[in-house]
Amino acid sequence: MSRRLSDRLGMPLLGVVGLAALAAPRVVAHDLDLVSPAVNSVLVFAPLLAWIGVVWWRRVPNPFVTLLAVGVVYGVMLAVIHQLLWSRSFDGAPPELGGNLAGVLAPAVESGVIRVFAFGGSLVTGTLVGAATGAVAWLLAKATRRGTGPE
Repeated sequence: MSRRLSDRLGMPLLGVVGLAALAAPRVVAHDLDLVSPAVNSVLVFAPLLAWIGVVWWRRVPNPFVTLLAVGVVYGVMLAVIHQLLWSRSFDGAPPELGGNLAGVLAPAVESGVIRVFAFGGSLVTGTLVGAATGAVAWLLAKATRRGTGPE
């Protein structure tokens, strides 16, 4: 199955994970507030341009599917890194529920609810980033006749 998936993606699974990992340093830098906005912008866009460039250069069968997979893996990395750096990134003042839910739940339950939604949000974000870059790469492949996927 792994071989069929690698064939469909046009690259080994390790390549998919490697591309996703290119975007991980930005998550750490952002959560720990380590870089300026200008450097953060480079850390945001350079990996995405690399994703597009790699799938274009490799002539993957379907750049959209390949980068969607990269985005899903990136979303998992994003979620895990955010969870690992949670206390540090909020500097001892984690988010709390507000409105009608303020103070209703036990602190541990409230924290758990917020973390679960943050985890899910990271997965959605990574998947959407993969879909957006995949769409750009698919259009680029079609425009330059480098795509080999279905018309």
